[in-house]
Amino acid sequence: MSNITDEIRKRRTFAIISHPDAGKTTLTEKFLLYGGAINQAGSVKGKATAKHAVSDWMEIEKERGISVTSSVLQFNYGGYCINILDTPGHQDFSEDTYRTLMAADSAVMVIDASKGVEAQTRKLFKVCVMRRIPIFTFINKMDREAMDTFELLDDIEKELGIATCPVNWPIGSGKAFRGVYDRNEKEIELFFDTKKGTTTGEVKKIALDDPQADSYMDADQKEQLIGEIELLDGASAEFDQELVSKGELSPVFFGSALTNFGVETFLQHFLKMTTSPLPRKSDKGEIDPMKEKDFSAFVFKIQANMNKAHRDRIAFMRICSGEFDAGMDAFHIQGQKKVRLSQPQQMMASERKMIEKAYGGDIIGIFDPGIFSIGDTITTSPEKFAYEGIPTFAPEHFARVRQVDTMKRKQFIKGINQIAQEGAIQIFQEFNTGMEEIIVGVVGVLQFDVLKYRLKNEYNVDIILENLPYEHIRWIENEEIDMDRLSGTSDMKKIKDLKGRPLLLFVHEWSIRMTLERNEGLKLSEFGRS
Repeated sequence: MSNITDEIRKRRTFAIISHPDAGKTTLTEKFLLYGGAINQAGSVKGKATAKHAVSDWMEIEKERGISVTSSVLQFNYGGYCINILDTPGHQDFSEDTYRTLMAADSAVMVIDASKGVEAQTRKLFKVCVMRRIPIFTFINKMDREAMDTFELLDDIEKELGIATCPVNWPIGSGKAFRGVYDRNEKEIELFFDTKKGTTTGEVKKIALDDPQADSYMDADQKEQLIGEIELLDGASAEFDQELVSKGELSPVFFGSALTNFGVETFLQHFLKMTTSPLPRKSDKGEIDPMKEKDFSAFVFKIQANMNKAHRDRIAFMRICSGEFDAGMDAFHIQGQKKVRLSQPQQMMASERKMIEKAYGGDIIGIFDPGIFSIGDTITTSPEKFAYEGIPTFAPEHFARVRQVDTMKRKQFIKGINQIAQEGAIQIFQEFNTGMEEIIVGVVGVLQFDVLKYRLKNEYNVDIILENLPYEHIRWIENEEIDMDRLSGTSDMKKIKDLKGRPLLLFVHEWSIRMTLERNEGLKLSEFGRS
């Protein structure tokens, strides 16, 4: 067991969150560069290197320069084994991000130095707070003109309600950005030869009072830096590891992911401040990876057709305890049967490698013949416990979907079902009909584009989307309900999900209240259960 606990202790599993375009995917790439996982980094929209980001694999991502799906990447650095979950920044894919955060032990929040806290950061941050996970802040794009540094910190504290503790401090911004000052070591760190960020380059550390420092900063910059440090020492929160671990204090770092300034410094500090895999809640109490010797994991993401040549389907699992062996048998709690966990792989975007072993904290992809759902638990424990489920977000946009060529009915049904099982869309039917009338619900409208694109490219099916006016959905919680006798409003629609559970759609929010008033004892819920 001690060998397994040593392996688990080395694991660090974190998600990277940010508003679109704050440089999250670029930062992920740079971590891989420092971990030796790739030799050359390519920015998503990078003209200089003309490469697509390694962690974006879907064609639509390459075309638009956005991350649509969450990538899972693993690499080794400084004696640690690191699992990075790179999440979609675009708000239309917030549900995928939410599920990904369920699999992480901490989060790195990337903020654009010229914009401060943006709408999407706020939303994702709330999810981190709900889970009380440690949050580390990387203020990116210091190589462009930035907001006042104190204003940026103030913005984080006010907008997100979390105290900040700058671990380092920037020296200038934009063309005058020289590097960062390490508050603990009282040294300035300068970065050279990164060749537009495609290589790691070298770091030079000089004590602030060393005369050599003057050749890298002009007198005004040095004076400003000394003044700001004095102010910081007097006013900013002290570093407190316990508060960081509780998610109440965020250590802040400055840099530029594009040019590799401050990225390795951040990685080194971050690894020391984060913990190894944490205990998880289950219906049998907390499962602690340091004590539980049996293998257990939960599914947080399902992705079909990652490889066009294979038409495959992969269930991504977060291992919570024990050791995983390729081809092992485990008990699938929700399916109530033994399953063989075959073709285990770890991802590097579209490249995969087969793995023989994995440990608590790791993320693995398992071949899924169509038996797994999001939130499922797999374990070898004789206790057969289940981990807490992952809530389903209520869709906000609805459309009726029809295929153009009625001869392609089979491909259409197969495609729409597979994409729904991944959790990217939710499918509903009219209450009294079969699959001839399909209604699709999504959290963000961009998901309609992805649905259209994927049905065309992966299943060769063209569809017509007819937008519906509904904006509110409610799950019916009552066990026994006669849907025919349910008295609603004129803007209400009765539907059912794929498991046959009844739901209601409304155009106006006030219609929900009226329906509840008209039907005594009716219980409606905003969240579905996976």
